[in-house]
Amino acid sequence: MSTYFPKANDLKRQWFLVDATGIPVGRLSTAVADVLSGKNKPTWTPFLDTGDHVIVINAEKAVLTGKKGVQKFYRRTTTQPGSMKEVRAEVMKATFPERIIESAVKGMLPKGPLGRAMYRKLKVYAGPEHEQSAQQPQILTIQK
Repeated sequence: MSTYFPKANDLKRQWFLVDATGIPVGRLSTAVADVLSGKNKPTWTPFLDTGDHVIVINAEKAVLTGKKGVQKFYRRTTTQPGSMKEVRAEVMKATFPERIIESAVKGMLPKGPLGRAMYRKLKVYAGPEHEQSAQQPQILTIQK
């Protein structure tokens, strides 16, 4: 008996729509990362990209639990001395709310070329409108 490995042309990629209103960022990002990597499918394989596309809307209405708004920082650097910038989570949520969800999901995906391929299938929008209506996404519900 041989092991089944899905081929690239055998995969049927679906589109899912997630409304982030009132959902904690961590709970949202774990569910989205599972769909992007394909762990919700019976054909999941660790070294293949078998996941689906995910659209997240209302990123500005996602919830940061606890004191994360004040205590959590998002850091970025150009690797030059003195170039590190820190932004508090509440400021990031006010200016670029989609980056909070993007960075949380990206941290839960594998590192390397496979993780980057999975990350490209994520679309995050701050408001309720999105540009992928032609793909007819299915609603994906996440418990609060």
